[in-house]
Amino acid sequence: MADYSGKVIIVSGAAGGIGQELVARLSAEGAIVLATDVDEVALRKVGTLTRVQVLKCDVRSADDWEKTFTHAQALGPVYALINAVGVLKPGYVDQVTSKDIDFHIDINVKGVMLGSSVAAREFKKAGGGHIINIASLAGVAPIPGIGLYSASKFAVRGFTLALAAELSGTGVNVTVVCPDAVKTPMLDLQKDYPEAALTFSGSAPLTAKDVADAIVNTLGSDTAEITLPFWRGVFAKTASAMPGLAPMLIDVLKRAGLENQAKYQKG
Repeated sequence: MADYSGKVIIVSGAAGGIGQELVARLSAEGAIVLATDVDEVALRKVGTLTRVQVLKCDVRSADDWEKTFTHAQALGPVYALINAVGVLKPGYVDQVTSKDIDFHIDINVKGVMLGSSVAAREFKKAGGGHIINIASLAGVAPIPGIGLYSASKFAVRGFTLALAAELSGTGVNVTVVCPDAVKTPMLDLQKDYPEAALTFSGSAPLTAKDVADAIVNTLGSDTAEITLPFWRGVFAKTASAMPGLAPMLIDVLKRAGLENQAKYQKG
């Protein structure tokens, strides 16, 4: 078990499935965790853990991000920011509304960019730190049926890799984590939508613990990108590099996804 005793780590989206698991894991390993979310009721759950403080933060607000870092710095030097915030609403693109577009872009993209910007500034001043942004394999290969989510995660992945290049040599590490489907409330949200069948095309969903373990194990390293599981990441990158194969691959994967989705619905 790693020792993060006394290290201050900010986790955004801490009320979500992956966020809660991250906060619990980091707390258990001695970190001082500032857990943030807009859901103050859900935050109370993680706020009962040792060395965990909670703070309401709307990731769409630049002012809230400044307040978050000010609060965290009062606890000690900030070691890392982990952006676990994310939202998803299934639906084909010809059926979405402008509100749906804003929902995905404002939270998944703008929120991550604002937080990363403040973190980059403060970590450069301090001479070190680690920014970890959670994207998705849907940000590596496009996933029809959840196009807005997929586009937002492509943006997160591209932004994070660009930021990693910008901060190279400064002592600040930047990592993007791209997991496959994870068994969280976000996955439950998709189980009754046939258009989200591709989400279920893998052999089995990851657990929040799988993702948290990967993140905690990479803290302090200069790894730029992690795909979970690795083989699905290779598959996604191959599919993205050869879009002409997409119709054939999607047809095969959708059939598998619909079968797995039906099993998931039954529990």
